[in-house]
Amino acid sequence: MWAPQVVVALAVTREGIPVRSWVFPGNTADVSTVARIKQDLRGWNLGRALFVADSGMNSESNRQELAKACGTYLLATRMASVKEIKDIVLSQPGRYRELSDNLHAKEVHLENGKRYIVCFNPAEARRQALHREEVIAFLEEELKKHKDKSATQKWAIALLASRRYKRYLTIVDGRIRLGRKAIKDAGRYDGKWVLETNDATISLEDAAHGYRGLMVIERCFRSLKRTQIKMMPMYHWLPNRIESHVKICVLALLIERLAEIKCNMPWSRIRTILQKIQATEFATPSHHFYQLSELPKGAKSVLKQLAIPCPHKVFGLQHAKKHTPIT
Repeated sequence: MWAPQVVVALAVTREGIPVRSWVFPGNTADVSTVARIKQDLRGWNLGRALFVADSGMNSESNRQELAKACGTYLLATRMASVKEIKDIVLSQPGRYRELSDNLHAKEVHLENGKRYIVCFNPAEARRQALHREEVIAFLEEELKKHKDKSATQKWAIALLASRRYKRYLTIVDGRIRLGRKAIKDAGRYDGKWVLETNDATISLEDAAHGYRGLMVIERCFRSLKRTQIKMMPMYHWLPNRIESHVKICVLALLIERLAEIKCNMPWSRIRTILQKIQATEFATPSHHFYQLSELPKGAKSVLKQLAIPCPHKVFGLQHAKKHTPIT
């Protein structure tokens, strides 16, 4: 079934509050949107523009285009697949500077003029290490269960096809086994991400926090597309209706983010709490009304933080309609 494809761009604050949105045709290249967005925001007196993007945008051609369109960029990198980062940047000595809770960073300047920011999250490192230990324990048990460890066995093929397990496995002489070197190498990346920038003036702290802000933006897009707001699929074909559909979804995202900031909790939790508010319907010969049940735990606090008055104990009072008997 055919469905319209569009590119949605958002301008957001550091807190992830959308302040402007754009809708482009689905075949628009990412770098092509930068000049248009920069032009539209020129009157906002922003001082300077910095393009922040994930590793999917980081290629030689994209970096050149971004430098032309936006001037400066801050891009995530593929740590494990870029030889320069894997062999030099991650091995570079130097102490991390603690910028905030669970955000440490250091700079690495290479002889070729490239500037990298290595970020480290100790809590995430512990989580990833624990997750890897659980995966390895599972694989060890799986390997013990099977006497025939041929890589052509059905169970072995399933493990090798799994994105979760295949990185820790290897094949030696046609037999599947744990890749001890791969397990050791994986620990080098725990809790780390590496950024590349051509902006010589941006501080270490702003660079690290700038990319963390991108994580908030990515979460906004996930909310729009897949979770609460469900922007896709859309069943419109006229351009003005498609754009209106997107704008309504962005408005919903704005309300969601404001609620999250006010309550200091994710929207999924806010929604779960509010959905537990219940009322009972009553009908008497003379009246029809609703009576509010006892508020669930946390509901009163959420309503107060959102500046929403608590519902009245009894509401929707109406006189019952009198039915004229049929003679």
